[in-house]
Amino acid sequence: MEEALDKLAFKLTTPIVVEILERLRFEEKIAFRFFNWAGHHEHYSHEPDSYNKMIDILSSTKYKVKQFRIICDLLDYMKRSKKTSVPIEVLLTILRKYTEKHLTHLQKFAKKKKIRVKTQPEINAFNLLMDAMCKCCLVKDAEDMFKRVKTKVKPNADTYNILFFGWCRVRNPSRAMSVLEDMINMGHTPESFTYNTAIDTFCRAGMLSDAAKLLEFMKKNGTTMSSPTAKTYAIMMTALVQNDRLEECFGILKDMIDSGCLPDVSTYKELIEGMCLSGKIEAAYKFLEEMGRTGYPPDIVTYNCFLKVLCDNKNRDEALALFKKMVEVNCVPSVQTYNILIVMFFAIGDSEGAFETWSEMERRGCARDTETYCVMIEGLFGCGDSRKDAVLLLEEVINRGMKLPYKKFDTFLMRLSEIGDLRAIQRLSEHMRKLYNPAMARRYALSQKRKSMSLRDK
Repeated sequence: MEEALDKLAFKLTTPIVVEILERLRFEEKIAFRFFNWAGHHEHYSHEPDSYNKMIDILSSTKYKVKQFRIICDLLDYMKRSKKTSVPIEVLLTILRKYTEKHLTHLQKFAKKKKIRVKTQPEINAFNLLMDAMCKCCLVKDAEDMFKRVKTKVKPNADTYNILFFGWCRVRNPSRAMSVLEDMINMGHTPESFTYNTAIDTFCRAGMLSDAAKLLEFMKKNGTTMSSPTAKTYAIMMTALVQNDRLEECFGILKDMIDSGCLPDVSTYKELIEGMCLSGKIEAAYKFLEEMGRTGYPPDIVTYNCFLKVLCDNKNRDEALALFKKMVEVNCVPSVQTYNILIVMFFAIGDSEGAFETWSEMERRGCARDTETYCVMIEGLFGCGDSRKDAVLLLEEVINRGMKLPYKKFDTFLMRLSEIGDLRAIQRLSEHMRKLYNPAMARRYALSQKRKSMSLRDK
């Protein structure tokens, strides 16, 4: 086609190109070839009208999903060639036509369930486009596009959230707060998740004063959906502790309790984990003492959270000191407490410590559960000299008729096959057949196979 066109001696103009493209609107591939040929012609250059016609053809075809990348390339070429800015009507037409195909199933579902869809289809695609730009730190470009579009398409809460997160990402709290105020003025209510994400972003960037201002803004302007939660206070307090501002942390804690927002397990966990990971063990102890003084003494769940963080970090001395403190304040250790300690002892290669913990449970009258036996047996199998003890414990499990998790059965059978104990394998297999039917065994085998295949693909 290109050779035949080169032989024709005629002057190309924008109206002629637009007319030819209109005739080829149902042959998008040929139309695009002609468009490219015309663009390389010596005495002709594309004008906005020809670009708009080509974009309209590509976004209207049934293959528009595949052609969308070409549309983006055309828009990019127009921008780089400094022809003109893309008319907002053209951009919205592309977004509308592109999203109509993907939202067909959603619209059918809404119609079937008699749900009234209030959002325009193109706003969803526009939000995705803005989100992608903000994640690439092109927040200024995203805001400029937003200002051009908002007169044609009504932005929703997601649009403002995306811009808000974008300015937080590039560490510009003043612009972020401006977007937040616009969002509220437009009648949209920010959720706690929006504020929490922003506060966390500011804290990670070391902008604690800006995070504190946002927290005050939440207190004054927050509603039921956007008032500070335990999560909000936990993020702020963790950041203050990590920056050696312990007194301010306790001040936030007092404000939290005075406002009626009581600390929960997740609050304790996040705070203690943040303190321990930053090496502020003493601060974590002071926090527990402060909680006791304010009338909310830590319970066994709180201590277990603290203990698990110490054990996961293999901090043996601090873990045992905390266990001793629990006993001193008459907080009775639970079976989970002992399980956490046993796992830690095996992780640091201290099988004697694990046995002492095992015996301590019996002395204190704490009944061992299935998890206790599992962590003990698995740990003993990992110690070369203690495999016989693992087999004896496994025999006790069988004699007591305890139902182990199916995955543990599989692990223990593999361990027994490694040491070649055929009698124990037979005993465990018979016990397994009593508790699990063959159908479940097949389902488990298939799930494991799928899991291994998915990992292999990755």
